Amino acid sequence: MSAADLTQLEFDQQHLWHPYTNVAKPGPTFVVKESEGMYLTLDDGTRLIDAMSSWWCMMHGHRNPAITSAIHDQLDTLPHVMFGGLTHDPAIDLGRKLLEITPESLTRIFYCDSGSVSVEVAMKMAVQYQHAIGQPERKEFATIRSGYHGDTWKAMSVCDPDTGMHHLFQGALSVQHFVSRPPVRIHEDWSDDPAQNGLGELRAVLEAGQDKIAAFILEPVVQGTGGMYFYHPEYLNQARAICDELGTLLIFDEIATGFGRTGELFATGFCDVEPDIICLGKGLTGGHISFACTITNDRVAEGVGGGNPGIFMHGPTYMANPLACAAAKASLDLLTGQDWRGTVSGISEQMQSELAPARDLPNVADVRVLGAIGVIEMKHPVSADEAHARAHDMGVFLRPFGKNIYTMPPFITSPDQLSQITAGMLRLAREL
Repeated sequence: MSAADLTQLEFDQQHLWHPYTNVAKPGPTFVVKESEGMYLTLDDGTRLIDAMSSWWCMMHGHRNPAITSAIHDQLDTLPHVMFGGLTHDPAIDLGRKLLEITPESLTRIFYCDSGSVSVEVAMKMAVQYQHAIGQPERKEFATIRSGYHGDTWKAMSVCDPDTGMHHLFQGALSVQHFVSRPPVRIHEDWSDDPAQNGLGELRAVLEAGQDKIAAFILEPVVQGTGGMYFYHPEYLNQARAICDELGTLLIFDEIATGFGRTGELFATGFCDVEPDIICLGKGLTGGHISFACTITNDRVAEGVGGGNPGIFMHGPTYMANPLACAAAKASLDLLTGQDWRGTVSGISEQMQSELAPARDLPNVADVRVLGAIGVIEMKHPVSADEAHARAHDMGVFLRPFGKNIYTMPPFITSPDQLSQITAGMLRLAREL
């Protein structure tokens, strides 16, 4: 049968490669014809609540009128122009907004294409900074285990080398320096004993690698794809001091945690310090178009500029795309123009109440909620394919990974819709 004779879904299954799938066994796949608000409308008319915010980015819901209007308006005047030697109002206006809401010390914004690329940019910044200040041998990285920072090559090297999704690439990737993930959880009492709080191990690794480690990179407070693990922010406060003492830059990957998801505008807000570099993506445009940015402080930016060759060696073709900048500005205006903190708090309280019964199920290891992140951790791996097979019946699209059944719902989720999501999670915990 020729490709022209295939149905849409048949063509998809035979020719299109989806993320993290076996092309010979693609699993249940739904054809989405339309999206609006909380809902995905399938080709058979079924409406599913998008409990994943389409991989954590669609915080204002699908096809938000303010964001789509901003994209339409921008499309009529300047869809794209190179950022080399040129600039435009959408990039400048977005930059002003970012400086209003991000940590005060971060003043230099580098726009890029996706979250993975923003991590690549941050790592390149760190290496080039160390080179510029006369320490060219400092080009390796330290990070914590169970972390995830993206699928591009350098970002993969700081994902967990043993349990992470990229362990099979060991030997091909750069070898980095790993410490145990912070052992004190966010709601536990902090221990001042460095042997108990993980900082003794961190200091030992950074001291041993002081002549070759450029930066320490980690997801602040929340490890996302690495297991939805929430740890104590005091770890970050003291890690900052150790990094400063040893001349190691500190990078926060806030791609998943940024823009209110954790209950703070940025997870950095849980601690008393600021990073040298922050990576932002996902919710930046409210999920309407791919975009990200890497923001650093004057010390790093001017350090790079003061070295050889005096310019930062990165420049994506679609850097500062005007459509994406317009979408991001509209999304951030939406976020800051509402009581987002109250909204996220309400979602959090409802999830804590409605997911609590999962603790009594025999195969459940833990139940965790932080901000608009709800997790049921099972004692065994959970099949995403089996969860998808139940989506029609539940009216909810959930995509577990590893041992975690989780949701990061859009901020527009109503109480009734959230109850439908939590009921679906409990069903999967009972049945899978």
